[in-house]
Amino acid sequence: MMRTLFAKSVLLVSIAALTLGMFVSCDDDVTYADLLKRQNKQIAAFLQKGCNVIDPESGESLLYVAPDIKVISEAQFEAQDSTTNVEKNEYVLFNNSGIYMQILRKGPGKKLEEGETGVEAIMRYYEYNIATDSIQTTNCVMAYENYPDIMTVNNYSGTITGTFVAGVMKTMYSTSSVPSAWLKPLSYINLGRQDSPDAEIAKVRLIVPAEQGQSDATNNIYPCFYEITYQRGR
Repeated sequence: MMRTLFAKSVLLVSIAALTLGMFVSCDDDVTYADLLKRQNKQIAAFLQKGCNVIDPESGESLLYVAPDIKVISEAQFEAQDSTTNVEKNEYVLFNNSGIYMQILRKGPGKKLEEGETGVEAIMRYYEYNIATDSIQTTNCVMAYENYPDIMTVNNYSGTITGTFVAGVMKTMYSTSSVPSAWLKPLSYINLGRQDSPDAEIAKVRLIVPAEQGQSDATNNIYPCFYEITYQRGR
């Protein structure tokens, strides 16, 4: 069983190796504006159809995103106490960045406060390439059970920054830079620990345009979907 799960993790991560640079060989006549239009169409289609990634071995769903996503404005999001109605499949669109966010759980504890620096955040995640309809990277498999993605975060007068110190994202994309989209939820969720059976850590879903994503997405112009949990380190 361990060997099977390890093989699965290698397969999932190897998807990234196959898809990295997939858009490098583009027609010379394709402009940056054309690539952005294609990305917008891909995001629009994802909002309508969602996704369901099935494990071919077990037949179970690895990642399911319900179709017909309801997009709400930042004003409505704020009026709802910075929450999204999960039963209505709501995602808030941040117009300045193009990021869509659904908060599944705000989590225990408290938000990252202004002036806090060097705080350790631990993440488990799925990265789904919207352009290729596939899981691109993840640390949600047994082989990486003891190797979560870890970053240090800082809040300088409301501006949140972060640096990867370990994990699949840092390894796969050969950089310690944290995608801007991964930092966005920290203004709205609690960065705490699961200190009781009922205190489930924060969990969000993000639809991320290329310019707010990881380096390969930025370079090759493709959108990604993320499901991420956040937990404060010790």
